[in-house]
Amino acid sequence: MEMPAYMKPFDIVEVRFKGTRKEFYRNSGNHDITNNELVVVEMENGYDIGKVALKGELVKLQMKKAGVAEDAADIRKIMRKASDADSARYKENVELEVPTMYKARSIAMELGLKMKLSDVEYQGDRRKATFYYTAEERVDFRELIKRLADAFKVRIEMRQIGYRQEAGRLGAIGSCGRELCCSTWLTDFKLVHTSAARYQNLSINQLKLSGQCGKLKCCLNYELDAYSEALKEFPENDQLRLELADGPYKFMKSDILKRMMWFVPLNEIGGEWLGLKVNKVKEYIELNKRGERPEAEKQKVIPKVVELEFKNDMGTEDINRLESRNKNKPPRKGGAPNRNNRNRGNNRNRNPNQNPNPKKG
Repeated sequence: MEMPAYMKPFDIVEVRFKGTRKEFYRNSGNHDITNNELVVVEMENGYDIGKVALKGELVKLQMKKAGVAEDAADIRKIMRKASDADSARYKENVELEVPTMYKARSIAMELGLKMKLSDVEYQGDRRKATFYYTAEERVDFRELIKRLADAFKVRIEMRQIGYRQEAGRLGAIGSCGRELCCSTWLTDFKLVHTSAARYQNLSINQLKLSGQCGKLKCCLNYELDAYSEALKEFPENDQLRLELADGPYKFMKSDILKRMMWFVPLNEIGGEWLGLKVNKVKEYIELNKRGERPEAEKQKVIPKVVELEFKNDMGTEDINRLESRNKNKPPRKGGAPNRNNRNRGNNRNRNPNQNPNPKKG
């Protein structure tokens, strides 16, 4: 869309680097750039190469979210659009990261450091390499920095990250079959509590509720507001009992999205569960407070019997065809033995050294 003549395009652009790292740069040179295009931006020492993630008026919202003022003096500039030489250097830096990581890990193991080097990122001009690591305790990596600087001849920067940031930088496929949210679009990590699973009636199983980072999945918070809003309609007492005409019932579980509550009879062991709507449960509670025992409109659970049958999809004969043939076959006259049994006996009595087909003289 073309902007009106009296308006100027917003001159700050959001640039994305490796992983989820994004920064804001000012397009003071009015370069004609588009999204996902490589640009060369200035750094404190040298320059770096990144891709344009966002431009235009939407950048104002991102800056407001990040708490960056539009007139901030520390916003650096976009130097130029990436040339063919810059693009080739960008690819070389990406290809160099894997052998650099392997060698850096071997050096860290030689020094006996209790840390995990998870990722490395070269600056565009290859003057600096940033190593990202995770560690449970404080690590003295001064000797490691010296060894890495001697090995790669660049300025080394060590940056500690959390396990969620590590999963976001490395990327993976989640249990849902899609890429991790933290490596695609999620920018801020909110605290996830175990109560989020309880509100959604999920079983508290750490193996199922944890992601690749070992922490609770961020997607547990996505539908939490909808469940919390729906739970306001349910009675608050978990030890809820209903006094009905055929006896007392105890609350067992609820289906939040269907607004259903399930009760089990106390006077009957192994009795069928009773399913009631939330508004009907509230009505029965009010009747019990007045000393009345209403007749429940029961919606009992009917177990479904699943019969497994063989389905012939390949066009072949029935797998029981041999048995059916033997059953329908009449017995032999005179009690003659079966030919297969007769041959089996002859083979058993035969001398293994004897020629089965001797030549006639």
